[in-house]
Amino acid sequence: MASKKASKKSARRSKATASRAAAPRGAKKKKAAARRGSASSASTSSDRAARAPKAPARKSKKVQAIPAGYGAVMPQLVVSPCAEALEFYQRAFGAQLGMSMPGPDGLLMHAEMSIGGSIIMLADEVSMPGEVVRRSPKNAGAITGGVMLYVEDVDAVFQRALAEGAKSLREPTDEFWGDRFAQLQDPFGHVWSMATHVRDVSLEEMQAAMSQMPSAEG
Repeated sequence: MASKKASKKSARRSKATASRAAAPRGAKKKKAAARRGSASSASTSSDRAARAPKAPARKSKKVQAIPAGYGAVMPQLVVSPCAEALEFYQRAFGAQLGMSMPGPDGLLMHAEMSIGGSIIMLADEVSMPGEVVRRSPKNAGAITGGVMLYVEDVDAVFQRALAEGAKSLREPTDEFWGDRFAQLQDPFGHVWSMATHVRDVSLEEMQAAMSQMPSAEG
């Protein structure tokens, strides 16, 4: 009997020892599984972040090569004195004044006006070192260019300019190319052509009319 009891006690001790030995291994497995789950969760979050739509990058406003309101080609006149010329163009042609940049001596380095929605640039006889000498037609004693205006009523604009001091070079006349056309010279030496379009004319009609004109003298 004593031997059987001793045998049972020994068996219970062996089970308890085996249970204690097995416990750490089970805990290690649980910790390893927890670490794998945490790594898997982090990987999933990273994948979701990668797949999430990115906020669009803010685009900078593109600068226009030709500023709004300006044309690709614009006249640039040298007039003297420029401030007085601007006043004349307002009265004679209904010009709208734009920006102006006076220099330290009071002369206008740059000015702008608009006639019929078209911008014309102007400046006094100001020459920077190394640049060509700038002279108005009146002071240079020569004319190398001019400005062409299309207006609603060429006769009215022509007469108004004359009243303000312009000189008539050509009275308003109906021309073969379909314009009622006139020319004048302003008090500062510039020649202005102006016209109102009164009829459409084909290129063939213009060429036929030109062939009947006398030869121009050089």
